[in-house]
Amino acid sequence: MPLDLKNYPLLTNINYPEDLRLLKKEQLPEFCDELRQFLLTSVSQTSGHLASGLGVVELTVALHYVYHTPFDNLIFDVGHQAYPHKILTGRRDQMHSIRTFKGLHPFPWREESEYDVLSVGHSSTSIGAALGMSIAAEKEQKGRKVVAVIGDGAITAGMAFEAMNHAGALHNDMLVVLNDNEMSISENVGALNNHLAKILSGDLYTQLREGSKKVLSNIPPIKELAKRTEEHLKGMVSPATIFEEFGFNYIGPMDGHNVMDLVDTLRNMRNHTGPQFLHIMTKKGKGYKQAELDPIGYHAVPKFTPDQELPKAKPSSQTFSQVFGDWLNDMADQDDKLTAITPAMREGSGMVEFSKRHPDKYYDVAIAEQHAVTLATGMSISGLNPIVAIYSSFLQRAYDQLIHDVAIQNQGVLFAIDRAGIVGADGPTHQGAYDLSFLRCIPNMTVMTPSDEQECRDMLYTGHLLNTPAAVRYPRGTGTGLVLDKQMKQLEIGKGNMIRQGEKLAILCFGTFLQQAIPVAEKLNATLVDMRFVKPLDETLLSQLAQSHTQFVTIEENSIAGGAGSAVNEYLMAQRLNRSTLNLGLPDKFIEQGTQQEIYKMLQLDSEGIEAQIDAYFNH
Repeated sequence: MPLDLKNYPLLTNINYPEDLRLLKKEQLPEFCDELRQFLLTSVSQTSGHLASGLGVVELTVALHYVYHTPFDNLIFDVGHQAYPHKILTGRRDQMHSIRTFKGLHPFPWREESEYDVLSVGHSSTSIGAALGMSIAAEKEQKGRKVVAVIGDGAITAGMAFEAMNHAGALHNDMLVVLNDNEMSISENVGALNNHLAKILSGDLYTQLREGSKKVLSNIPPIKELAKRTEEHLKGMVSPATIFEEFGFNYIGPMDGHNVMDLVDTLRNMRNHTGPQFLHIMTKKGKGYKQAELDPIGYHAVPKFTPDQELPKAKPSSQTFSQVFGDWLNDMADQDDKLTAITPAMREGSGMVEFSKRHPDKYYDVAIAEQHAVTLATGMSISGLNPIVAIYSSFLQRAYDQLIHDVAIQNQGVLFAIDRAGIVGADGPTHQGAYDLSFLRCIPNMTVMTPSDEQECRDMLYTGHLLNTPAAVRYPRGTGTGLVLDKQMKQLEIGKGNMIRQGEKLAILCFGTFLQQAIPVAEKLNATLVDMRFVKPLDETLLSQLAQSHTQFVTIEENSIAGGAGSAVNEYLMAQRLNRSTLNLGLPDKFIEQGTQQEIYKMLQLDSEGIEAQIDAYFNH
């Protein structure tokens, strides 16, 4: 249910940014306090992303106060920090539904609001999209402004620098706001820097700066001297040089929690021409002590009580991420040449303990998936044994490197692909729906799909021993609760495992849907096979099954189009072993948000749904 607004006298009357702009500037600090408290209370009752949003309350208020949204385009990179934006743009009373089945999307989403001009989920897309919009705005000639807000993590990706390089060359009107909340670029700032930011963004400084360039434009030596003098003077008070070299006018760094100064600076910058860069310093989790002290732990939270510690999750069994993390430590103890790479997902990929125990073998490349894969190639060429730990949806961003650098050169890189299949509440941008389809068509690849934790451990070991490209893909969440054998076992490549011998109907499972298929196979007296390998397929087993079965069912947590079931179809047709075959998996559409169980049920991929689909296909 929506929150009672009686404790939020200002926020009660703010339904859209035009209402916000009716407030007096002096009321904004009080309004920010209300908005921050509303966000904290709301997320604590619903779960969701917290620390990022708490850190950008003042920035979000200032941007909507100064810019004429939705006419002006406001883009939030990634979108974890967009909750205050949603609250201010007509969705305040729906915040209780965020990240739930059929509820508000967790990120800015074009279909949800006209204020969400770019649907996001993955990082570093904001500046490039903003540049495209600024080009259109210039052609439109209506005075539309474009702003991109990007974090100090997202700006580490190559896409961001590629876009800035292009924007500086085109010199279109646009503003990039760097939300620096980890002191990764500069030290803490205070009143002097805020004062300088307002001066550097003001009309007088701009007129002097642009005027001097025009006066000196025909005197190259003096022009160069003036340019260098400007750079050196600004470099004494701010880390401007790198952004100036890209062609941006740099302002900052300034306190991102001083809404009054932000409004003054943004008002000045809104009137400037050309690419502008505003660098603000914020504190992730601002205003909530626990989140300030532990911004990672409070990045995305379950339901909790604000005056108490976060509830500790007690899963019934190990997650697949933990299985990977434990295996990685064990393998590193044995293999001096092992290296492990992550694109800024140490916690999510289960690598925290590894990073502490083996810091000399651990490489976090920041949000740079392309670089992660090519880095692994270089390591492999030089005799190391690299492992790239990466989410399925993030591996998509490095597809060319996977082909060009790893597969064509047949390098021994192991991809530990987490979050494969249905991820849940983060929705379409994060569902790992396509990796089997885009991996199995690449020559030299070995692709494995464990059905439980023990197979996951054994497959990781098997892939690590190969001197060729290999991938083990496993889902988000817990396994079956098996007590794992610490002894590592090397599997025979391309060999499936017969689980149950039945008649007429053969159910071929790729991955953890095997658990849902077991009761179905027993009820239907079907043969059940844990296929294990998508590439190479166990062709011998398929040929044998085709001799004794007339009906085939394939099950996978991947897009049906081009997936493991397609591989089975292709083999049977090529061998002229045509059998009536039903492929079950993810349909040809983007899968919405919801819990894994809700999505499985909706797609008829739980036991009941699998049985129903088999019955409908073969018996009707």
